[in-house]
Amino acid sequence: MRPFAPIQYPSADPATPAILAVAEADGAVRCIACAHRCLVRPGRAGICHVRENRDGELVTLVFGQAVAANADPIEKKPLFHVYPGSVAFSIATRGCNFHCLHCQNWAISQVERNGPAAPSFSLAPARVVSAALAAGSRSIAYTYTEPTVFIEYVLETARLAREAGLANVLVTNGYQTPEALDLLGPLVGAANVDLKSFDDRFYRRICGARLAPILATLVGMREHGIWLEVTTLLIPSLNDESDSLAALARWIVAELGPETPWHVSRFFPTYRLTDLDPTPMSSIERAVGIGRAAGLQHVYSGNMGDGDEDTHCAGCGETLIRRRGFSATPAPALVGGQCARCGRVLAGVGLAEYGTAGAGPPTTRPPATQSPTAPPPTRGDRA
Repeated sequence: MRPFAPIQYPSADPATPAILAVAEADGAVRCIACAHRCLVRPGRAGICHVRENRDGELVTLVFGQAVAANADPIEKKPLFHVYPGSVAFSIATRGCNFHCLHCQNWAISQVERNGPAAPSFSLAPARVVSAALAAGSRSIAYTYTEPTVFIEYVLETARLAREAGLANVLVTNGYQTPEALDLLGPLVGAANVDLKSFDDRFYRRICGARLAPILATLVGMREHGIWLEVTTLLIPSLNDESDSLAALARWIVAELGPETPWHVSRFFPTYRLTDLDPTPMSSIERAVGIGRAAGLQHVYSGNMGDGDEDTHCAGCGETLIRRRGFSATPAPALVGGQCARCGRVLAGVGLAEYGTAGAGPPTTRPPATQSPTAPPPTRGDRA
């Protein structure tokens, strides 16, 4: 897919008042967008480097200031059970609340940690929606960098997208606060969350974060009715231990449901982890087996040229969707979103219309189809 070509460039000072902020003593501001809950003193910025205290007011430096805007296959997110084969218009700003040593988008996410900030361009929310519609998109994805740090941009764009009949999806590290999730929940239909490890030590040493808030966010997203897919990048010697992977997979089954897709992806050396070898394919195959043994019905191997990324019926094992690269093709057994062989509904969003000629963007957010064996989500009012 060709990237969207921006035509307008930013003003010298794009600062905009931020939400999710609480005034503290001596002019400090507590940011409550993410689980770091940074205490930001006057003239300073939070861990993300894009939310700053200006004279006692928290401002965002990236509202409407994109660093990337592309029309991508939704399979690239990866979201395999959300409008398969469709286009997700994908946007990002600079900044992140993690500093992962293996970040593949470090040039745009790790601002001021690696030299000058990434160049950005002005792309107002209404223009994002117009560009998405012009590209034939089914959804808008907030991705590449962490959407939480540009939550104001996400919320306004998502509101306009919903009015235009587009779905909203997040690709996120899951480090939101419950306060942020309450704002995102009514607007976001699906999310792929990186559950990078089931070991808090890994998160502290490799990412600069903690595990517990991510687990809480995953549960909270499910309670908000957001369709979830989980991705774990296997890094040799750091997070590929079998017992930990088994515990992670069992947690997904117990807390999110056995039909929650788990994407197990292969690591390649990048950024500050160039001294490690790529993940052996045997490790990915082992992890896939661990996930299935734990009871997960949809486990996918990522970053492998010959990996199995087809979707099979959770009831009888019939192939329902075939994938090669980022291309998805419905199999004859997928009819009206369910298996023609055994009648089981395929869990996900927008699957009933998949393969239907002429189907347009959804006019409302369809409910995520939950596993019949998973506990029902609690509806409340979280990318």
